[in-house]
Amino acid sequence: MFNKPSFTIGIEEEYLLVDRESRNLISEVPESMLPDCEALLEGQVTPEFFQSQIEVGTRVCSSIREARADLARLRRTVARVAEQHGMAVMAASTHPFADWESLRRTRKDRYAVLEHDLQGVVRRLMISGMHVHVGIDDEDLRIDLMNQANYLLPHLLALSTSSPFWRGEDTGLKSYRIAVWNEMPRTGLPEQFDSYGEYQRYVKVMINAGLIEDSTKIWWDIRPSHRFPTLEMRIADLCTRLDDAVCIASIYLCWLRMLYRIKVRNQRWRTYSRFLIDENRWLAQRYGVDHGLVDFGRGSVVPFSELLEEMFELVYEDAEYFDCVDELHHAREIVKRGTSAHWQVQTYQRAREEGATDEEALKAVVDMLITETMHGI
Repeated sequence: MFNKPSFTIGIEEEYLLVDRESRNLISEVPESMLPDCEALLEGQVTPEFFQSQIEVGTRVCSSIREARADLARLRRTVARVAEQHGMAVMAASTHPFADWESLRRTRKDRYAVLEHDLQGVVRRLMISGMHVHVGIDDEDLRIDLMNQANYLLPHLLALSTSSPFWRGEDTGLKSYRIAVWNEMPRTGLPEQFDSYGEYQRYVKVMINAGLIEDSTKIWWDIRPSHRFPTLEMRIADLCTRLDDAVCIASIYLCWLRMLYRIKVRNQRWRTYSRFLIDENRWLAQRYGVDHGLVDFGRGSVVPFSELLEEMFELVYEDAEYFDCVDELHHAREIVKRGTSAHWQVQTYQRAREEGATDEEALKAVVDMLITETMHGI
């Protein structure tokens, strides 16, 4: 029998650093920027591959509300330090018009190795995401829940989409980030494993072959964390609004508890093939919440709002347990008014209709994103 999981939660976000005047990504971060953040955030902030990015991570939190408060503090602090250096923080998975060729890599051995190994693939990785860790202390249980949680991943992507633009072009996708990310090796949906031991054997083969140093270089949409006793969800785009991020973290947390709860009763969620879930992953990448996803039991595409209500019914008991019913139901608001991807396209189109040039309209999108990043903080 498995030990009851701790169900602690932690959230990581990767912000883009924007020059206030040009609205473009900075190419080189001021030397004092990261030390200033580190002095205030005590180990909760790290550099990313490009100097135009910065990552934050909450403490290990015992509740959704604790995680929200800590994430709000992190956003607020990084934004304040950025402003002191003539920059702004932007929470979106792509920048509307920046060019990756002009960006500079962070001077760090790990990133130098990545660039050597992955070449042009990693050099165009001008994207940001959100990762949610949930404490699942038992290793075999962690793998078992990962196998079942695959089903939910496209739903989380659809609710989080924030990357419709790439290098000045409206790509027609709600999450172009996924298209960029798919070029990396060891990404996408994970394999299915019978046990944690089987997963370790898989990783050991990769390490012994000299392909990876450790499992941190396995970048699946969901994975057992290398550093923590957690199951880490990585498929989501970076949410522009804090409340949207908290909503998605709540859904993920409640879904994992639901899977554990039915497992205790000797039941389990049906395991669907990667082939089928990949199709929903594509629908979420392309349309976000607009088109719906395939209900495999019915064999048809079902409107996202309908899928959402079915999900609420499944995890309502768990949302009550975690005292996050309101945060869970916030997903209705996301579907009603759209994700960040919708706002970006609407802002661009409205500016163009009002006579703005293409460049001015794209800058208007950046201004909107900077403002909305601080919404509710």
